[in-house]
Amino acid sequence: MSVDHTALTDEQKAIREMAHDFAEKEIRPIAWECDRDGTFPTQVFEKAWELGLMNSHVPAEYGGPGMGNLDGAIIEEEMGWGCSGIATSLSCNGLAVAPITIGANEEQKKKWLGRLTEAPLFASFALTEPNAGSDVSGMKTTATRVGDKYVINGSKCFITNGEYADFYTVFAKTDKDAGHRGISCFVVPRDAGVIIDKHEDKMGQRASNTATITFNDLEIPAENLIGEENKGFKLAMATLDSTRPGVAAMATGVSRAAMEFAIEYSRERVQFGVPIAMHQAISFMIADMATKVHLSRLATHHAARLMDAGIRSTLESSHAKRYAADSAMEVTTDAVQVFGGYGFIKEYKVEKLMRDAKILQLYEGTAQIQRLVIARETLLPRQ
Repeated sequence: MSVDHTALTDEQKAIREMAHDFAEKEIRPIAWECDRDGTFPTQVFEKAWELGLMNSHVPAEYGGPGMGNLDGAIIEEEMGWGCSGIATSLSCNGLAVAPITIGANEEQKKKWLGRLTEAPLFASFALTEPNAGSDVSGMKTTATRVGDKYVINGSKCFITNGEYADFYTVFAKTDKDAGHRGISCFVVPRDAGVIIDKHEDKMGQRASNTATITFNDLEIPAENLIGEENKGFKLAMATLDSTRPGVAAMATGVSRAAMEFAIEYSRERVQFGVPIAMHQAISFMIADMATKVHLSRLATHHAARLMDAGIRSTLESSHAKRYAADSAMEVTTDAVQVFGGYGFIKEYKVEKLMRDAKILQLYEGTAQIQRLVIARETLLPRQ
């Protein structure tokens, strides 16, 4: 394991060492079994919660660790190195509560953020629908004001930790005819009547729970509205800006894991009388992997540092997410290639990493959406 520590404080290095130790001792030993069986490793999440590796962004005043975005990225890289499926579920609370951290009032923050720090609970971010993925404005879920309540109807798909969540941050139309200007955000407790419709059987990240959830005339108090009515789209976009460096960090961890497996195998596998690492075709593949891992981390840390400094980082977050996710797919594919035919067999671990990497190009904004953001920010920069 070789990671550049030069730009980290002593405290951040300690965080990284703790996270790596947890990934190595608690996640790696069960990762491939959980992938095979689609197991949700509850005990691992409980241990992570006890160590403060969950809910890292929850401010100290609400009972959380109060870590910065760079601290969180350091943790997520190590969790992704351990298993990106487990890491996705472990870090999902950060995505779920980001709208609360960004847009909620003080009373709401104390209630919902504090809830996660009192017990090892999960929360889920509910934005995507069967017919509204990248096109958020096409959502059909509605929230209708009736007296001092909202009545929610609709369905959300691809919801991480959907079967286990204690509450959900749900985006719904409060003005059906206003497109993205008619979306609002709500906290919906599970016990309000959330229906779990479907457990998804996925290609990769199989240890992470993914579900479809439904709301049938579900009532919540009007006080569960986060921010202003019809301002939810901006809240969703600000949330994704803030969480994309975390996905990039996880992608960096996946790439690093694949590169390490490829290096180890290339040193041991002998062909034509020498280890295959001695052949230029393989050594150059390893060199390209190393560059992609290095640049993925630099882009991720840069975006996280900007956020910690309170500087708008829409462009840098999209750069990091797009590059690191695409690189993870490339590095894991090349790692399988280094293993040759053995890389295609489940007995060898790199095939899991290749399957896991694909979703990194899809969730929290596809690679194509990142390019749209990058193009917009580059061609029409804000003054």
